[in-house]
Amino acid sequence: MADKNDKETISVILLNLGGPDSLQAVKPFLFNLFSDRQIIQLGPSFLQKPLAWLISTIRAKKTKKFYSLIGGKSPIFEITVAQAKALEKALNRSAKDSELSPRRVAEGDPTPNSQLSFRVCVGMRYWHPLIGEVIPEIHKAGIKKLIALSLYPQYSIATSGSSFSKLSEIVSKYPIEVFCISSWFNHPLYIEALVDVIKKGLESFITISNLKSQISNLDVHVLFSAHSLPQKFIDEGDPYVHQIMGTIEEVTKRIAIKWHLSYQSKSGPVQWLGPSTDKKLRELANEGVRNILVVPISFVSDHIETLYEIDILYKQMAEGLGINLRRTESLNTHPIFIDALKDIVIRNIKELGWAE
Repeated sequence: MADKNDKETISVILLNLGGPDSLQAVKPFLFNLFSDRQIIQLGPSFLQKPLAWLISTIRAKKTKKFYSLIGGKSPIFEITVAQAKALEKALNRSAKDSELSPRRVAEGDPTPNSQLSFRVCVGMRYWHPLIGEVIPEIHKAGIKKLIALSLYPQYSIATSGSSFSKLSEIVSKYPIEVFCISSWFNHPLYIEALVDVIKKGLESFITISNLKSQISNLDVHVLFSAHSLPQKFIDEGDPYVHQIMGTIEEVTKRIAIKWHLSYQSKSGPVQWLGPSTDKKLRELANEGVRNILVVPISFVSDHIETLYEIDILYKQMAEGLGINLRRTESLNTHPIFIDALKDIVIRNIKELGWAE
C-alpha cells in the first residue's frame, strides 16, 4: 500500500514455535502442539485431537514444574517481539539510507519514486499470537505483500514446514502475495553471529589462574545440541540433518574447535535422531572430557529447551559426571544476527522484483 508519504509497505512475519505465557497456558499449548500431525501422528486422523488432549492432560503437571523453574512462562514471545522491533528498525533504516524503492510495475505507476517501508510482526504456531490471528491484522492494514521468515535456521517439515502450511491455509482467504523464506542455515552473517557467541563462550572458561592461556590450548569441547526429530522424517528426505551439518561446516571453517553433535527434546515412542544430548554427555565424560560448551544450534531464542533443558537439567547431569558445562548465549537480538535477518529479507524482495 502507499501511505500519505508515498511509501509502499511490505510486511515481514517472523514465524516461531511460541510458548505458554503462564502456567495456566501450559496445557492448551501442549494440546495445540500435539494436535499437529506434521510433528507426530497419533493414530488415525480422527483420533489426533482426543489423543492430543489426553497427552497434554498427562504431561501438563510435569511440564508446569519445568516452566516454574524458568519464571513461570516461556520468554519466547517477548524475545521474538524484540527481534521483530530490531529487524523493523534495521529494514526501515536501510530503506531510507539506500532509498530502496518499489519496482515500477508500469510506466504509469503513480508513485515511481516512493520508498518502501517495512512492518515486522510475529506469528506463533502453537500459542498466541497465532498465525491465524496475525494475518487478518495484516490484511486490515492494507498490506498486499508479505515475507514469511521462519526463525528456524534449518528447515524441517515439522518446524518451518508446519508453520508455512498453517500460514498458507490462513492467507489463502486474503488478497496477500506471500513469499516464504524456508531456511538460511549457511547465511554468512548468521554464521558470523554463531562464531561470535562461541568465541565468547570459550573465553568464559578462562579463569584468573590461566588468564595467560590461549583458548586453543584449553581442553574445551563444543557440543552442538539440536532439537530432535523422528528419524522417519530424515529417512523420507527431510533436509534438517543435512542443513545442521551445513551450519556446523561453515562454523568450523571460521574457528578451530573440537566439536560433537547431539539432539535434545525427544518425546514419544518413535525412533528419534541420535545420539541424545544426555547420552552424549555420558559418553564424553567416559572419554575424560571435563569442559563442554553447549551450542543450541537449531534455536535462535531462549525458551524452555535452553533455559531448562540445557541450563538446569543437562548442567546438573554434567556436574554429576564431573563436567564443567556452559552454554553459549542465545542469538536473541544479537546485532549481527539482526543484520543477517535484514540481509535475508532485502535479498529476497529484490529477487522477487518487489524492490529495486
